Amino acid sequence: MGAVERFGFIGGGNMGEALIKGLLQSGRAQPQDIIVFDVMPDRQKHLLEKYEIFPADNNSAVIEEATIIVLAVKPQNMDNVLGEIGPLVTSEQILVSIAAGVTLGKLEQYIRSEAPVIRVMPNTPALALAGAAALAPGTHATKEDMAKAMRIFEAVGVAVDVEEKYMDIVTGLSGSGPAYVFVLLEALTDGAVRLGLPRNQAQLLASQTILGAAKLAQETGVHPGQLKDMVTSPGGTTAAGLHALEKGGFRSLIMDAVAAAANRSAELGSE
Repeated sequence: MGAVERFGFIGGGNMGEALIKGLLQSGRAQPQDIIVFDVMPDRQKHLLEKYEIFPADNNSAVIEEATIIVLAVKPQNMDNVLGEIGPLVTSEQILVSIAAGVTLGKLEQYIRSEAPVIRVMPNTPALALAGAAALAPGTHATKEDMAKAMRIFEAVGVAVDVEEKYMDIVTGLSGSGPAYVFVLLEALTDGAVRLGLPRNQAQLLASQTILGAAKLAQETGVHPGQLKDMVTSPGGTTAAGLHALEKGGFRSLIMDAVAAAANRSAELGSE
């Protein structure tokens, strides 16, 4: 393999496109360094025209050309794809899977070589280059292999290295978490609209409030409880609002949502 990495994508859906976009915008890859195959011709055409990357005629062609292969296919299609590419992947390549619920053990049982395999749980904000991804190394994945894979996902947000046993929890947290935040965004907006604020203004203020709060927490590293206290004056408006949330069991509901999604992830994985 040459010094320049060539990234191969099997599947070019929303998450695959987000990763392609991130690699190009971050300068971590040039269009000629990326090759993609998607079974939907219209989707393949869209990716080629928008990003000027290279097309592959089939899954096997991606394996022949790439040094790092990203499996961005639906979990239910993974058996067929792995059955096709398993004998072709070499120990000099890195296989990265973003299919939810597909374990490292299952991935590795199809690969005949000692190729490094890495399992990833990304999330949809990667589409806005603000994703959160957790990566778990397989049996043959070295620190260098993980570093190469981490750079892909750091191009679309933040990435952390976790043990595979935590993947279901990650799914319940950052995998499903954007949906919880969207419900919060909708509720904040509707609350202001109910009181008379125009919807477009309410949604803009609500979304920026969530974005700003998250950015403040991330950049300062201060405990969320301390940040909350900074906003909460004795006998003030925020204290009244927080009291209403506590009466409704807001924090318990969010904690239960994370647990429910994590448990469901475990069920799907065992199926």
